[in-house]
Amino acid sequence: MAKVKKAYFCRNCGHEASKWLGRCPSCGEWNTFTEEVLQKESGAASVSLAKMPSVRPMPIREIEEPHHRRIDLGNGEVNRVLGGGLVRGSLVLLGGEPGIGKSTLSLQIALGTPGLKTLYVSGEESPQQIKMRAQRLEADNPDCLIYADTLLENIVARIDEIRPDLVIVDSIQTIYTDLIDSSPGSVSQIRECAATLLKYAKGSGTSIFIIGHITKDGMIAGPKILEHIVDVVLQFEGDNNNIYRILRGIKNRFGATFEIGVFEMRTEGLVEVTNPSEILLSHYDEPLSGIAVGAAVDGIRPYLIETQALVGNAAYGTPQRSATGYDLRRLNMLLAVLEKRLGMKMYQKDVFLNFAGGFKVSDPGLDLSVVSAVISSYFDRPLADGVCCTAEIGLSGEVRPASRSEQRISEAARLGFRRIVVSGYLRKSMPKPPKGIEVVYVNRIDEIPKAIF
Repeated sequence: MAKVKKAYFCRNCGHEASKWLGRCPSCGEWNTFTEEVLQKESGAASVSLAKMPSVRPMPIREIEEPHHRRIDLGNGEVNRVLGGGLVRGSLVLLGGEPGIGKSTLSLQIALGTPGLKTLYVSGEESPQQIKMRAQRLEADNPDCLIYADTLLENIVARIDEIRPDLVIVDSIQTIYTDLIDSSPGSVSQIRECAATLLKYAKGSGTSIFIIGHITKDGMIAGPKILEHIVDVVLQFEGDNNNIYRILRGIKNRFGATFEIGVFEMRTEGLVEVTNPSEILLSHYDEPLSGIAVGAAVDGIRPYLIETQALVGNAAYGTPQRSATGYDLRRLNMLLAVLEKRLGMKMYQKDVFLNFAGGFKVSDPGLDLSVVSAVISSYFDRPLADGVCCTAEIGLSGEVRPASRSEQRISEAARLGFRRIVVSGYLRKSMPKPPKGIEVVYVNRIDEIPKAIF
């Protein structure tokens, strides 16, 4: 009988140690080491690797030039985030909160392209449950096969037998291998299973989607090395209280990163939103204070989003600060700039900030729209009709140019806005704006009220 070997793994980065450590020497996190039992039986490797394709070393001049053949998944938003389609032989990791729609999206991909030979591996649901979801989605692909199993060796054998174009594994935390004695979902199991699937994908040209759960901190569960192993990392975001979902590209070896796809959750499944600007803008019968429209860019995609702010007197001495969909620390920084450079008494005010649609934004180009909404609510004065904002605010009160300003201006003009406020540093480099929109340049934060009212 083989000797049982114990080891300790960091849940954050996967670092292995022979004993428990309070602080990980690799990532520096505290209290992340967990004990796992490792036992490798003689001859077990041949069971797992019997079906693995073999490769040989070759000179670099003999290697074929890269030609990424992409698979059309029948979903424009998913294709956009992937960079134009799914690359053959790639390993894609899809993460998101429970109930956000990961399984629904993956099943729609499997059933949405007739003629695409797909193997859907489920470790969490029975085939009957998947059938019920497919009936609700009203989608069908005769070339889609459902396989319920959690043993990695069996899954690899079935993939090699069927030879599908696409494999979807739901989820990686339920898959385990007999090579390791630890429980499914442990650091060693996730790392070994992901590495085996990656090796098979690269050797056979089969594209593999793996679904991963996330922790309470919003990070993908398992070791950080999992994100390093895969070719593409997709994050499915959204608020359960809102119907809109965002598919965000965090890592992509075959395309642009931080590209987004927008979906609407309905009874019949996830529906593509090809024009997110229209759903993120509200139409009011009369102008309201505290509302500003900002032009944002996510990846290479410009869109307009409504910024809502409420400023009121602090009733309990210590002012409250709340931001939904925005970094609270950046909001506090912008409020400090307003107090210092404009003399606004923000230390006496409660400030609440919200972005329409439940979107989470991190684009610094929305600083100007946040500041404009706060100024509007502070003075209880609505912005002029048809005004849009896009610029970054510095600590000294200067208004800096936002990236891809030309695309932002074009998007605002397309949606009928008559004026857009941008940084004055773009005055010399900005080409002629589209017809029907006026570009207003501001250099300092004290010039903003005149530009927006």
